[in-house]
Formats: sequence, structure tokens, C-alpha cells
Amino acid sequence: MSHAAWPVDPGMIAPFLVAVILIELTPGPNMAYLAALAAAHGRRAGLMAVAGVTCGLSVYMLAAVFGLTEVFRLYRPLYELLRWSGVAYLLWMAWDAWRSASEAETADALTPARWVLFRRGMVANLLNPKAALFYVTLLPGFIQNDYGSPTRQALILGSIHVLISIVIHGAIVLGADRAASLLDRARSQVWISRGLAISLAIVAVWMVWETRQRG
Repeated sequence: MSHAAWPVDPGMIAPFLVAVILIELTPGPNMAYLAALAAAHGRRAGLMAVAGVTCGLSVYMLAAVFGLTEVFRLYRPLYELLRWSGVAYLLWMAWDAWRSASEAETADALTPARWVLFRRGMVANLLNPKAALFYVTLLPGFIQNDYGSPTRQALILGSIHVLISIVIHGAIVLGADRAASLLDRARSQVWISRGLAISLAIVAVWMVWETRQRG
């Protein structure tokens, strides 16, 4: 059968799915933030943050389709700016979570507004250098010139990545919400918020090491 009959190389689908699933299951900023947020404030708050994360990921996907993410590979200072901005944002969210835990000790903690949750999820993913590196280094390896437009292939594969991320992030939120319900969310909220703060700080330190450019 002619390659023209396939929008992407069918032999690349399974390896791509495995790669994407493994990447999304790797502990990182999104996983820690979504799990702790859902545990502290419930599934609705968590799913609103998932929507923001998905929006940020979609921006990277569309940027890759049009070749814009390549600038991170060509201009190292720009990548470093993204990297350290992401670290700073994670540390800010860690401080905010710790402050919220302190306030919750003396009063009922309020769930952040939906727009705030959406915005934080989106910004966290836009400042996540792992997302940029995925579209700069990994995605191009699955695009084959023999199968038509590279732009179309990038759009299809990028959309698959976004859909898988929605499923995995949604499962994380629902699982964390269920676990918190079993543990009595109201009594545990202070410790959950502090756990979120510590987790985000640890992830920020880990990101400094993991996303450094070697060589």
C-alpha cells in the first residue's frame, strides 16, 4: 500500500504511544500539583487545573507544528530563561501552598477561583521545560518524510499526546480526590497543603538537575 494512504507512519504509532505514556507517568510538576490540588480541594478544582495544563500543552503542540519550538534548541539563553522561570514559578506555588496551609489552621481554607486554577495549570505547563524538550527532541524522531506533510504528522501525533495527557491527568485527579475522601479531607487539608508545598519545592530542585543541557 502506498505511503500516501497513511497520514503518519503506522509503525511509529505504538512506539510513540509507549514513549508518551512513560513520559506522562514520570513524576514531575504536573503530577505533583494536580494530585495535591485534587486532594486538598476536590475533583472539580483538579479538573479545572487539568484544563489549564492541557491548554498549555496544546500551545506547545501548535508551536511545534509551525516550527516555533525549534528556537529553544537554537538559542540556549532562551531555553535557560524558560527553565529558570519554571523553577521560580514552582517555588512560588510551593510558598503559596504553605501559606494557604498556615491560614487553614485558623480558618476554613477557600478553594481558589476556577480561573485561578486554570491559569496556574496553564502557566505551570508553559514554563515546564520538559514540555518544550518533548516537542524539540522527541516528536521530530517520529515524523517520516515519506508519509506526507511533516506539519500534518506533527499535528496528529501532538494531538495524540494531548489526549493521552488528559486521560492520565484526569485519572490522577480522580484518584487523589478519592484517596482524600477516604482520609477525611477536612481534617487532612493542612497537611495536604503542606505536602503540596514540599512536593513542589522538591520538584523544582529536581527540575534544575533534570532539565540542564549537558555538554
